[in-house]
Amino acid sequence: MRTRTERRERLVPHTIDGETKLVSEPYDVQVPVPPRDWDHIVLTAALAVVAIGLGIVIVWSTSSIGDLLVRTDVLKPIAYAAATGFSLGWVVCMALEWLARYDPDRRQRPRAAGHVFLAADMAAVCVHGWVTDSLKVGIIGAVLSAGAKGLYTLVLDHQSAPLDARTQQWVTIKRGEVGSRLALGAVRRQLTRAESRAAAEEAALRTAPDADPDGPDPDEDGPDAEVFSINGSGLTVKDAVRTAWDSNIRDKDTVTRYVSRAMNRAVSPETVDRYLRALRVGA
Repeated sequence: MRTRTERRERLVPHTIDGETKLVSEPYDVQVPVPPRDWDHIVLTAALAVVAIGLGIVIVWSTSSIGDLLVRTDVLKPIAYAAATGFSLGWVVCMALEWLARYDPDRRQRPRAAGHVFLAADMAAVCVHGWVTDSLKVGIIGAVLSAGAKGLYTLVLDHQSAPLDARTQQWVTIKRGEVGSRLALGAVRRQLTRAESRAAAEEAALRTAPDADPDGPDPDEDGPDAEVFSINGSGLTVKDAVRTAWDSNIRDKDTVTRYVSRAMNRAVSPETVDRYLRALRVGA
């Protein structure tokens, strides 16, 4: 059995002048080396070959289809950007196949869609070869795309672990439960946003606009029996405050309401308070 040396550390007591402390001490230990996992190495190599092949095929197809689209007087950047869609379509379907490799039913739809995109890609490559009088080259390019797709399908089928019927049902039920929780979370967020908007609209509709926003606030306690209405023509705020003072009204809020009614407009409480302080000092 093969082994390798590993350097580790441990705590050991160390005493100086009668005082003991724990200090770290390095030491070597021999640990067994596991055998090479050739299955994993071979699978990794196969995936690397498939990835390299896909890259080459995508470049080839994009170049061929892009050159074909440029012949229709389309701008080069737009033509080659559109050409990538032919290859990326079936590549994305391959990625979805990999994600659904443990669910045969879900895997069938991206696989079928991938075949459709692949057929369109191969047809476009062949048309480019026919247009450029190189039909054989076009057919070879189309076969390369089909070969890359076939290699990926073989690797995917090898990697997909088959599940028995009961386990497959359990996985489907569990995936449905988790999916329901995710869906309910999204629905709750939508409902919360909708309820917030509805509450804001209802609050806006319940709040009627003030007919006279510049006028005084209504007196909830009704008119003061001791305050007599006076003619506001030519009356100043100072005069109105003095009149309220002479009527033995000392509360600032009451004086403010009185002055506002007398002046037929809203009066600043700070102004009223300033005049009241002057009257208190004079008294």
